[in-house]
Formats: sequence, structure tokens, C-alpha cells
Amino acid sequence: MISIEHLSVEFSARPLFADISYVINDRDRIALVGKNGAGKSTMLKIIAGLQQPTSGTVAIPKGTTIGYLPQVMILSDSRTVRQEAELSFGQLHELEARLAQMNQELADRTDYDSPEYMQLVETFTHESERFQMMGGMNYQAELERTLMGLGFERTDFERPTSEFSGGWRMRIELAKLLLRRPDILLLDEPTNHLDIQSIQWLETFLATKANAVVLVSHDRAFINNVTNRTLEISCGRLYDYKVKYDEYVNLRAERREQQLRAYENQQKEIADIKAFIDRFRYQATKAIQVQSRIKQLERIIPIEVDEVDNSALRLKFTCSQRSGDYPVICDEVGKSYGDHQVFSRVNMTIKRGEKVAFVGRNGGGKTTLVKCIMGEIPFDGSLRVGHNVQIGYFAQNQAQLLDGELTVFDTVDRVARGDIRTRLRDILGAFMFGGEAGDKKVKFLSGGERTRLAMIKLLLEPVNLLILDEPTNHLDMRSKDVLKDAIRDFDGTVIVVSHDREFLDGLVSKVYEFDHGRVKEHLGGIYDWLNSQANTINPIIPISPITPIPSSNEGAASYAAQKAAARQQKKLEKNLREAEEKVAELESAIKIVEAQMCTPQGGSDMALFEKHGRLKDALQKAEAEWEKAYEKMENL
Repeated sequence: MISIEHLSVEFSARPLFADISYVINDRDRIALVGKNGAGKSTMLKIIAGLQQPTSGTVAIPKGTTIGYLPQVMILSDSRTVRQEAELSFGQLHELEARLAQMNQELADRTDYDSPEYMQLVETFTHESERFQMMGGMNYQAELERTLMGLGFERTDFERPTSEFSGGWRMRIELAKLLLRRPDILLLDEPTNHLDIQSIQWLETFLATKANAVVLVSHDRAFINNVTNRTLEISCGRLYDYKVKYDEYVNLRAERREQQLRAYENQQKEIADIKAFIDRFRYQATKAIQVQSRIKQLERIIPIEVDEVDNSALRLKFTCSQRSGDYPVICDEVGKSYGDHQVFSRVNMTIKRGEKVAFVGRNGGGKTTLVKCIMGEIPFDGSLRVGHNVQIGYFAQNQAQLLDGELTVFDTVDRVARGDIRTRLRDILGAFMFGGEAGDKKVKFLSGGERTRLAMIKLLLEPVNLLILDEPTNHLDMRSKDVLKDAIRDFDGTVIVVSHDREFLDGLVSKVYEFDHGRVKEHLGGIYDWLNSQANTINPIIPISPITPIPSSNEGAASYAAQKAAARQQKKLEKNLREAEEKVAELESAIKIVEAQMCTPQGGSDMALFEKHGRLKDALQKAEAEWEKAYEKMENL
């Protein structure tokens, strides 16, 4: 559908990426990945036509519509939520006005037998059908479904957008984008301002209603649930994997091992050539051979290895002296601002060593209760912080409290104690402050960089109760893994406010749900809570449910038949999905082997040719299985 050919981008003569080519097909769900600064957001802007490449072309077929959601945008505050969302239907409103005009003209004219009148009738009929096909009769219902799916209440629809925070206004922009139904959606960190329920709704929407999607996200669960293809920008090149993110991680590890082996072989070859040149440089009888080796050395293209993977780095929060048995006890705690009751009658007991999550819709009171625990705001009821509790608090505005005149390294060096000081450079590297970045002054850092630095600072301070409010917002996946391991190994008590399911999974053993002024306790991990939510009545209007509901005219037998059909459909969809993934996995494996076969070493490796043959046979069988699964789905 969209063809990117020989794309190159340079900033101040420094290449960001070079000679990149790939195609975005209809129904592709692409995760664009790579380390921060690799050029992911730049790639989206180029496809959207907002930035020009240094060279290369982006071929977009005529009539193709593109929707782009940046991380930050200028927002309008002059309309209500509904009015702002209705801007997505501008073309529909224009068609509706034309239909009204034609309808009035048909009523006013009396030349019923004239060719002009018949042409008007035909045009009106055609446009009426087009209006209905575009959803003209039910666009309001679609608008409400989308807004509610993204977390808005019906009572919000007529409120001015100026009453909402920046995060909620970004949700309105996302709703407008989804309602336009462009041919390709370009989404840059779309989950940054969404809660768990809204993220799940967006996943379902993108899977069932969107056309092509290219997204940048550090939410691993989100991209795994949405995408079927992974494009990685690394070392200025692009690698295309026809698999989900988790499978890509495994294939990428294999590729890096191959790069390392090839790099080591090349370094040995270079060392041998240089040794020959140095040994015989001044011998006249070897002059021709020396010149030949020099030219050979000049022709060698250096093999680049992907950036160093520090995911194996293990850090640990420093736990201070032992706290009391119950670090936090809430008894009938409530908080209100004027007539607005944020929450009431909160009863909560957090034991020493527990790791709990605060979850729920944005604005539900999670951060407010944290501020109550910290003693930053007054509240009703009784809230006791236990004996000998030392709190380490990471707030969403923590970055503003850093000393701008210190360097990155000095900031962490001032709080580090003991042997950890010898590993400060490794720690900074794990949080994307490698090399010269550690010597930058804090005042020159971006907001995201300051947030990451504040997290490292907290990591090194001795505490026994950690309270982390959205700690993963500006971390890439590698840094999140490092942080998650550090929290899991922490001997003290932890309260985490987060919407990142993958981050919370396996980390917390209790979930507190903030919902319409109430705080409910759920024992178990984040997915235990999500499963319990799935089994209750969902207030969000579903997108396209496949749930058999018996009508009053149908008997038990008909209902059972519908349930059986739904189960069969679900099973066939699973089989088809697994078959597709198998084919994609084998195709990727074959590409890797073929790339190895093209190298001088691989060209004579018979084991590689045998492996290639086995993979080809396996691919043929997998494609046959996919065809069978597809036929069964079609028949159903």
C-alpha cells in the first residue's frame, strides 16, 4: 500500500539511518522499535509527510488517507468533548448538507418528467446510499462508543475540553483519529495517557477495525497484543521481522550472536592483514603483496554490531533498617475538593514486604491517596504510617526537583554508597545515559531524561517503603526490565501506580482498584484482577462482541447451538493465527540462513545449505496447514 524506498536521513551531517526500503501493506500491524534516538518518531513524521528525508521516496497511492498521533501536540479548547470529536465527521456533515439541499430541490420542483429531474433523483439516491455506507445513520453511536472506550463518561460529552487535563485532551485527539478511519494509522506512544481498561479497548479496536497500523510504544503487552510485524531501526539500518515483539526479541538475540561472530572473524582477518603489512612493509621483494594487502584492507566494510545489551545488568534498591509490621494503615479515609468526592471510606492495610499496585481510570484518586500517605494534603479519616518507615517517593513531577547545575554523573554519585559507586557508569548506561551523556548538566536534559535520572537517584537511596507513581512513562523496555528486577528484589514494601500490565505482571501480589470513589482490594497479580474484570459487567460498550445472546423467541437448543458456533469460531481463529505465526517464523528463519549463506564463510558451509532445505520443507508444510485453517474459517 505504501512503499518506502532508499530512505536516508541526516542531522548535521550525522546519518540517522541510510538506504532503508520496505512496504506497508493493508492490514499490517507494525511495531517500530529501536533504542531512543534511533529515528522511530522521525520515520513516522516522514511517512505522515511532516518531515522530508535527506534522500529517498515515500510512495503513497492517490486517495490514501493517513492519520498521525504524535507524542505532543497543540490542542484546541474552544469546543465541548462531543463537538471536538464530531470534527472527525466533516466529510459526512458536508454530504448530509448536500442531501438536505437536494431533498429540498426535489420537493420544490414540478418538472417530474424532465431528464434533469430524473438525474437529480438518481444522484440523490446514489448519495443517500453512500451516506448510509459511511455510517451516516449511526455515527453518533460510534462517536459515543469510542469516547467511552477511551475512558470518558456520558456526563463528560457536553463539558468544554478546557476543563480536562492535557492527558485527557490527548485522548480526545486519539478518538478523533480513530473515528476518521484512515487507511494507515501512525501512533507515537498512544498508551502514554491511557489507563489499563482504555488500553485494552484500544487493542481491540486496532485489531478489529483499523486498517494498517504503524506504532511506536514501550508498552510490551500492548504491542504484543496489537502487532504482527516488527521493524527495528538499529545502527542506521532497518531489520524486518514478520513476527510479534516477543518472538522478534528471540530472533534479534540470534542475529546479534551472528553479528558478534562475524565481527570477531573480521577483526582477526584485519589483524592478520595488518601484521603482514607491518612485517613486510620495507622488504622490496614483498612490495606487490604489501600493496595488495593494503588495498584489501581498504575494501573491507566494517561489520557493525547492534548496541550493547545491558538487560543482564542487575540492580537493587537499597533497603534501610526494618520497618514496623504495617507500614500503611488507612481507616475510613476520604478526600474531596469542594463538592467533588475523590474517594471515601478507604480501608487499607499494607503489610511489611508486600508489593501492591494502585490501578483504575485516570482521575480516580490513585495519586491523591499517595499524596495523603506522604502527608502532602489533608484528608478525612485516619491514616497511619508505621514505625520506622522511611519512604522513597517517585512522583510524576519528580524531575522538577533535580539540581540543574549538577551533571548527570554527579547527581547519582552524591547519593550512591558503598560498592555500587564502582558501577555507576553501567547503571547510567542501562537507563540510556551512556558515554558522554553522563557528563551533561541536568538543566540541559529533556523532561524524559530528567525523569529517568530521578528514578536512578531513588534507586540508590536507602529506604524501606517505595512509592512509585507511573515510574515507566519515559523508560524503554530494557530499562523497565532493569527497574522491575530491582523492585522485585527489594526487601522492603512497595506501592506502584502504573498502567503497564507487563511491568506489573509477576511484580505485585495485591491490587487496589480505584473506581468511582471506591477503593477495592483484589488479592493476586494484575492479570488475576483483569480476569475478574472480564467476568463482570463491562460498562464500556463493546466494539464487536462475538457473544451469543438468546432472544426471547429462541429456545435453549438454539442458544446452545450459538454457543457451540462461537466456540468453534474461536478455535478456528486460534488455529489460523497460530498457522500464520508459524509461517512468519519460518520465513524469518529462512531469511537469516540465506543472509549467512551469502557471506564468504557461509557460502561453503554445507550444514547451512542442509538447514536451509529443512526450513524450506517445513515452510511448505506450514503453508499447507495455513491453507487448511483458512478454508475452514471461510466455510464457517
